[in-house]
Amino acid sequence: MDHLDRLEAQSIFILREAYKKFGKLGMLWSIGKDSTVLLWLAKKAFFGHCPFPFIHVDTAYKIPEMIEFRDQIAKQYNIELIVHSNEEALQAGMGPDKGRLVCCRALKTDGLQQVVTKYEFEGLILGIRRDEEGSRSKERVFSERNKDSEWDYTNQPPELWNQFKTDFPKGNHIRVHPILHWNEIDIWSYIAREKIPLVDLYFAKNGKRYRSLGCAPCTGQIDSNATTVAEIIEELKNTKQGERAGRAQDQEDSYAMQKLRKDGYM
Repeated sequence: MDHLDRLEAQSIFILREAYKKFGKLGMLWSIGKDSTVLLWLAKKAFFGHCPFPFIHVDTAYKIPEMIEFRDQIAKQYNIELIVHSNEEALQAGMGPDKGRLVCCRALKTDGLQQVVTKYEFEGLILGIRRDEEGSRSKERVFSERNKDSEWDYTNQPPELWNQFKTDFPKGNHIRVHPILHWNEIDIWSYIAREKIPLVDLYFAKNGKRYRSLGCAPCTGQIDSNATTVAEIIEELKNTKQGERAGRAQDQEDSYAMQKLRKDGYM
């Protein structure tokens, strides 16, 4: 069993453990590489049929190619997909011009909370990684949120020797993070091994590509000539730039993501 086999086996164990322990589950799908790998793992974990719906919180500002890819893959894989937008905020004119953190809170955090409330989800499965961003490094594999989706990052159970706490009070919801232990190169190496289809925004055109995907007004490209997965892996081995350096909302405040995640951000 090699490194990728071990990562895959642990992620599949976590997915099956979540399905066994919790009631109504949903999986967030941002259309990026991490959550698309997670979708692939979920199909493997449950022998090709995912027993829970996928959720896309659509801010209405996503890059158009992402939406085309979402609809194409949802149809190809025959998955149950919930697409939800915070229509009230959009109709009131919410957008990045109101402040990026204000916009993220309204269109992503509040939008997600609306989905949790509407569908009465007991647990949400997300494709975040510890190496991706500082506040995510503080996460647990099974992470509790209160009834308002708030996260108390100062009070979390230890997960020593992969012993996970899965008993939580009723009324709260649980965030499950099956690829928390992967890093960015692991993700790309697994994409190469499994030949997982991705939106082509990750691959360089005219010397530019996206390394992290989000809303169009707040997501920048990096300088790159990597047009294949192998070239991206080689590029990552030699970069000193953070993965989310192109995400404008992270630059708004030194603790921007921690503040957003404390209030329920994904």
